[in-house]
Amino acid sequence: MGDPPQGSSAPAPWERRPLGAVEAIDDYALIGDGRSAALVSRRGSIDWLCWPRFDSPPLFARLLDPDGGGWQLAPPASSRISRRYVEATNVLQTVFDTAGGTLVLTDLMPVASEEDTRRLLMPEHELVRGLECTRGEVEVDMVFDARPDYGRARVRPRPSALGIRMSTHAGLLLLQANLPMQIDDDGRVRARARLRAGDRRFCSLTLAAEWPAIVPPIGDWTRASVDRSIQWWQRWAGRLTYGGPARDAVVRSALALKLLMFAPSGAVVAAPTTSLPERIGGDLNWDYRFCWLRDASLTVRAMFGLGYHEEAEAFVGWLLHATRLTRPELRILYDVYGKAPPREQALDHLRGYADSRPVRVGNAAAAQLQLDVYGEVIDAVSHFCHEGGRLDRETQKMLRGFGEFVCRHWREPDEGIWEPRSGPAHNTHSRVLCWTALDRLLQLGASGHVHKVPVEAFATHREQIHRDVVERAWNAKLSSYVAQLDGEALDASLLLLPWYGFEAATSARMRGTYARIRERLGAGGSLLYRNEPGAPPREGAFGICSFWGAEYLALGGGTLDDATEAFERLVGYGNDLNLFAEEIDPATGANLGNFPQAFTHVGLVNAALSLDRRSRGLPPVTPRNESGGAARSAADRARR
Repeated sequence: MGDPPQGSSAPAPWERRPLGAVEAIDDYALIGDGRSAALVSRRGSIDWLCWPRFDSPPLFARLLDPDGGGWQLAPPASSRISRRYVEATNVLQTVFDTAGGTLVLTDLMPVASEEDTRRLLMPEHELVRGLECTRGEVEVDMVFDARPDYGRARVRPRPSALGIRMSTHAGLLLLQANLPMQIDDDGRVRARARLRAGDRRFCSLTLAAEWPAIVPPIGDWTRASVDRSIQWWQRWAGRLTYGGPARDAVVRSALALKLLMFAPSGAVVAAPTTSLPERIGGDLNWDYRFCWLRDASLTVRAMFGLGYHEEAEAFVGWLLHATRLTRPELRILYDVYGKAPPREQALDHLRGYADSRPVRVGNAAAAQLQLDVYGEVIDAVSHFCHEGGRLDRETQKMLRGFGEFVCRHWREPDEGIWEPRSGPAHNTHSRVLCWTALDRLLQLGASGHVHKVPVEAFATHREQIHRDVVERAWNAKLSSYVAQLDGEALDASLLLLPWYGFEAATSARMRGTYARIRERLGAGGSLLYRNEPGAPPREGAFGICSFWGAEYLALGGGTLDDATEAFERLVGYGNDLNLFAEEIDPATGANLGNFPQAFTHVGLVNAALSLDRRSRGLPPVTPRNESGGAARSAADRARR
């Protein structure tokens, strides 16, 4: 990170100030262990922690309400604050420089190798906070205020021989610290200590959902746990094969995506938070702690491209498991075990981030019809097979069933990629992804990965879909593809047509489409809105759409210099830790929406991979379509 993005008057993220009494979304960092995650503010407060898994009710929810509970650990004196992750890890260090001394706060959820897990007795869930005075003397205050179930429940801390214990619906909490802790009349746990140069202290919070509870001793064990975690993360990051532009940002994106992967199943959650607003003070607040099928092919490609085959294959495994449960119809999103998410509801007792209401849990989009997910799922499987994966007979049968479903339903309107709640329409992106589903199935059949593919039927419908899009989604007056058949509005998802192999990035049609998108959806610099504005005030610029724009240029839609400049400017919109939310405020550069957002980091990685190949003179990695090339070539000649 360095200067603010060129062409923008926005301050660098780390120069932004809290929004009134609320921390800016940029001012949070993420820690986790592959099962749950916590957000740590720049002030040293854990303001969001869902245990035992990503979509569980939070133990701390100050992120969404000042009275939602949190865990503050910081000097009471005025401090100059900086922070960083330990190199190539998800171990966070916040440095407080005071007039009297310097304090380093280390936050993590411990992780360990399978060998260490078998060898050592480790807690089910643990969050560790370490304190070290590296200069002079520093006074430190701790306030631990647990308020489970979105602040609706209160715990009753009780002293014990091991620390302070608290019973919750999720299980037994135990807080340990080699600090002098006290319980105040309001049920908060407080501590104050003065540390001198060389002093180290630790705090450990564990959750035991099952018995017997494993309680590690505080001190040397905790120090060793921190060291093991650093080594584990650095070994994981060392597997990354990417060496191209903005490598630090790509490494951080990979590490962030790893934190959003639910290790027991291989699922990837869209974000670890709910209801962080896409428009401050507005109602665009959604629960993203679930797994969207839409993310499938983009995520799989990113992980394979970075060299993380195990993670990509685990995600495909979860994908096939989840879709098998509801075949041939697909839900839009699932929980981390492939089950239906809870019914959407508003929590009216919470004020919401910066008074942005309502706070929602669950997501009603699960009930929508979105035909694009068929193409996403099958395209993800095609990436898996291209990398050497094999499909059993049951999976092959299921995929053929998806293709048959597409043949029956591709002409129907659906809600589309952005899940509006205004009713179905004939969305171009959905139609293209139906084409993608049949195209990839034909490829998988030709390569022997899927047997008994009904070639004639799938090829016929694929050509019909292609003709439908070419004739009805092209607006000659605008010289652009449009968001809906026979329409005039634009959508940034049109930039994905080359990525799926539907249209070459270098074609006259795509160049015209890109020009109109920049003209109508441009938000300043390289930022893009995802679609045409509704009634003002509108949401922020969309992170992944902006990276789609940079990747389109890298795929051949522009020069290498244009692609590089666009990509570098976009990378500059991350916070000081290279983390991105879903959206970006074009006026201030501030992040908006749930944070950090897997979709944005996936967009960054894929744009980087395409840019790297372009800079090395290699052909772009886009889905090859040998089996459908003749039909497309004929259609292209007809358009000319």
